[in-house]
Amino acid sequence: MTVPPPTQQLAALADDTRWAILELLGSEPRSASELARALPVSRQAIAKHLAVLEAAGLVDAVREGRSVRHRAVGASLSALADRLDAIGRGWESRLDRLARIAESRPTP
Repeated sequence: MTVPPPTQQLAALADDTRWAILELLGSEPRSASELARALPVSRQAIAKHLAVLEAAGLVDAVREGRSVRHRAVGASLSALADRLDAIGRGWESRLDRLARIAESRPTP
């Protein structure tokens, strides 16, 4: 499976309902009906949100008997978090360098 670009993953997470779905799936796999009962949206809306999250590689579906349970894809979430962390570390490094330069300058 091709890993979707981080922009697609972040766009999928930019919706409050999808974020809430992902939080619920982080604790345990759930069916779309279970998600609809936990959130103030219809079962049909949940299905559309799950499709966006699945296309972004953040959620997958597993058939368990007659039902389909959805779960968060930990590897995708960890990879996205790692990328964001690397960006944050880069900015912190730049800010630290600027602070050192500012501190080394003589005060007027």
